[in-house]
Amino acid sequence: MVREIVVAAMTISVSGVWAQSSPPRPKFDAFEVATIKPADSGPKSGRYITMQGTNRFVEKDYTLKLLIAAAYDLNPRTISGGPEWVGSDHYDIVAVTPGEVRPNHDEQMSMLRTLLTDRFKLTFHREQKVFSIYVLEVGKNGPKLKPSTGGSEEPAVVGPGVVYPQRIVLPGRNATMGNLVSLLQRAILDRPVVDKTGLSGKYDFDLEWAPDETQFGGDVPPATAAATSPPLFEAVQQELGLKLEATRGPVDALVVDAVERPSAN
Repeated sequence: MVREIVVAAMTISVSGVWAQSSPPRPKFDAFEVATIKPADSGPKSGRYITMQGTNRFVEKDYTLKLLIAAAYDLNPRTISGGPEWVGSDHYDIVAVTPGEVRPNHDEQMSMLRTLLTDRFKLTFHREQKVFSIYVLEVGKNGPKLKPSTGGSEEPAVVGPGVVYPQRIVLPGRNATMGNLVSLLQRAILDRPVVDKTGLSGKYDFDLEWAPDETQFGGDVPPATAAATSPPLFEAVQQELGLKLEATRGPVDALVVDAVERPSAN
């Protein structure tokens, strides 16, 4: 069966459709109301963050560490501190967004950051630490990316991706290298990713690869040796003309100073 991943795990930005006479756009600094519950401990139905319609924000089966990673655009390995439950307790969130227009990805994450402060009482500080990282660079034969055909008002989108047996197909439309790196480090790869391509344009692409056990936090079954699609690192070179190099380097990390289990709804 084909399984579609519609998540912050696979979607970098979701934006509403702009009408010719758009209603006023609110500040999107906080959800109007939000319900937080422990995630169902039954069979997994997938982990995701998505908008359902104009005003319904839904998060499914995230730990607080993964919520912080999504809200602050971080690889989970760069988040430390706090009690053990930060990385073990799973939560579902349903929230209502303000106004009459659908918030884009950045606006959704802004409201999520406020929720983490208000309901989890999250406080933290930043430190620069050295991690094992991946550096995204241009390959020796140059990039194979196609300039985007979208207009300047089109949102940047990476995903949703589609998981087939033995392969994943991930589309990018009007996407920057920052959008791609954000998704790679936040949801797909097991370490931070640093953009050193020097590419400043917006591009359309389709990336197809055979996943392995190090990707998606183990949530996607790895491909077998019979897979016809290349591994991710080869696919990035063959299909995008880029390369991912493993190295070590400094990254701005987030250290949790204090946190509480979420307040009552």
